[in-house]
Amino acid sequence: MRKFNKFASIALSVAMVATMAVGCGNSDTKKAGGGKSADGKVTIKLFSNLTDRKNGQGLVEQTIIDEYEKENPNVTIEVEALDEEAYKTKFKAYSMSGMPDVVSIWGQPAFLDEVVEAGVLAELNQDDYKDYQFVEGSLSGYTYDGKLYGLPRNTDIGVFYYNQKMFEDNGWEVPKTYDELLELGKKINEKGIVPVAMDGGDGWPLCCYLADVLFKITGTDYLDTVSKAMESGDFSSDEMKKAAQLLKDAADANLFQKGYDTQDYGAAMNLFTNGQAAMFYMGSWETSMAVNEDIAEDIRTNIRVFTMPTVEGGKATATDISAWNGGGYAVSANSEVKEEAIKFLNYMYQPEKLSKLGWENGVGLSAQDQSSYMTGDETELQKQIVEILSNSTNLSGTPINDLGTSAFKTTIESEIQSVCNGSKSVDDFLSALGGACK
Repeated sequence: MRKFNKFASIALSVAMVATMAVGCGNSDTKKAGGGKSADGKVTIKLFSNLTDRKNGQGLVEQTIIDEYEKENPNVTIEVEALDEEAYKTKFKAYSMSGMPDVVSIWGQPAFLDEVVEAGVLAELNQDDYKDYQFVEGSLSGYTYDGKLYGLPRNTDIGVFYYNQKMFEDNGWEVPKTYDELLELGKKINEKGIVPVAMDGGDGWPLCCYLADVLFKITGTDYLDTVSKAMESGDFSSDEMKKAAQLLKDAADANLFQKGYDTQDYGAAMNLFTNGQAAMFYMGSWETSMAVNEDIAEDIRTNIRVFTMPTVEGGKATATDISAWNGGGYAVSANSEVKEEAIKFLNYMYQPEKLSKLGWENGVGLSAQDQSSYMTGDETELQKQIVEILSNSTNLSGTPINDLGTSAFKTTIESEIQSVCNGSKSVDDFLSALGGACK
């Protein structure tokens, strides 16, 4: 069993530019998987973690489904979609009772290892994807004991989205250091505006923030630092303490909105897209905000982005960024229509499908090379994301919450609010993480 995934990567290959996407659907199904009728009609059931079918990744996924059904009139694809946390909960239930045919997965140890060991996912033929233009190393997060069990759709970067017009109108500058970020937060608070909209209720965005800060402190030693802590059950290193303290400093400085530790993804995004917050900490997969017509034009056209500022005394530079290969798709090992499901999966990943459609719809970055799709007419936000990746010198790899077991993931994502809001000390928080590794 693998312990770490040395990032499939640095692999995002600095020279590669990309964009990506995926989608969503309904909710309750009488039968998890699809089937094939006597007259040759095929039903494929797709379980997705993306609920917005009109924008971003959900739009791209639905577009591909519609095209596939048109080209294959004997096939119906039924989609069930839940928000991420509800999705993961139901995924566990499905893993016990029988999976839908095609499912969203994450190529990280905390998620993939256990479902592969449980025999839930079908092995894929690696030779099928030689010409699919996957960025070097991006498939390794979906590989277990040399066998491929899924395909990545995203290259994800942890970023701060910000309202450029709001910054310019108030004379605020993009912070270059963590201290400057906290000082900026004070200035924004004085204006009665939320500095950073944060989805603290779900836990994982705070973990991504923590990992981002830890990477700025440790640089290329990030994975080794986390690996040693997990193997020993001891998270009391100076680097871990400093990262946790800097996260707490941000919360103590009111960098995040009131009640952030109980508010979810949608609430945080709405604060930003409604102009009530100057910044929004999230992943590059939300780049499609720039073309989302549900967002007021004066806001969506002014969305820009920057990465975590450097930390005093830290080893990482401004161009060392928190990035990893995120979500993707897999096929159920016990699907009654496994061959048809794999055929659809392979159709989705044809470069002119997920990769190209994602780029054209302004969605984040892909795990496939999308440089040939650049026209120069991309949104400013999209161009910025590409520039950040192409200028990067080092990439962190998987966030800390996804590097261990599912038990560790549960612990860190449930305990991190406590250290942020002061109900648990930094030392007690780190001790709890160590306990989850023993």
